[in-house]
Amino acid sequence: MPEWLIVLLRSSGLFIITLSLVRLIGKRQTARLTFFDLVTAVTIAVIAATISLNLVVNLVSGLAALAVWTIFPALIYVLSIKYKAVRDIVQGKETILINHGKVLEDKLLEARFTPEDLLSQLRKKNAFNVADVEFAVMESTGELSVLLKKDKQPATPQTLGMQVGQESVPQTVMLDGVVMDEPLAAMGLNRGWLHTELEKVGVAAENVFIAQVDSVGQLYLDLFDDTLQVPQPKTKELVHTTLKKCQADCELFALGTKKADAKKMYESSSRRLSEVVGDLEPLLKR
Repeated sequence: MPEWLIVLLRSSGLFIITLSLVRLIGKRQTARLTFFDLVTAVTIAVIAATISLNLVVNLVSGLAALAVWTIFPALIYVLSIKYKAVRDIVQGKETILINHGKVLEDKLLEARFTPEDLLSQLRKKNAFNVADVEFAVMESTGELSVLLKKDKQPATPQTLGMQVGQESVPQTVMLDGVVMDEPLAAMGLNRGWLHTELEKVGVAAENVFIAQVDSVGQLYLDLFDDTLQVPQPKTKELVHTTLKKCQADCELFALGTKKADAKKMYESSSRRLSEVVGDLEPLLKR
């Protein structure tokens, strides 16, 4: 049998075997790559390559080594989930590099971090001034987690005392000009509603690259033709404006009528609308 055919057959079979064995390790290999994960991945790759190129004379020995380097890490990952001691040995522990704004030089040395490495990692977290950092820890994956000081943290609705409404994940209802019925049904909508919305903005369905519907039913469009300008959805703004106008009309009617019953009714309606606007404002003005 020709040498190239042997390599082809060995590589094809080894590809299937390696893929099956690596599945035992799980997705964690790429999601959180620790030093142990890196060594395991490189070793598996080297063993697979040597077997494929027929550099290992005994095929059974090569497959046994490959099995060891896939099954053992899988078992270690299972044990590390159950036992913290194993987890600390395999993954390592977090290292605090900055505590209460003070850089811990001994911890930098322990983590093999130079001052330049620390500053570089801080810049990646948008912390250009060390004085702005309250706490920084190097995770077991080598990534730096940074907590800024309270007065340097970005403002959020909570820190500003603002209430905001909850929002669900937008549903993609069109992709590459193709209508997706399942996301539409999940939003309680159908193709008729979608085509009506497209007609309102004067867009043909075949010209839509991506169409998404948010939690309040607003349709966002991205077209194949980037020269066309699509008006932004104004559903929330229109609802808020309409409610405020209705409230103002009720107040105006209450001032304009001379009948006590009608005046009382308009004032009550105005108060109710004011409460509704107050409840919906976090959602409508977000």
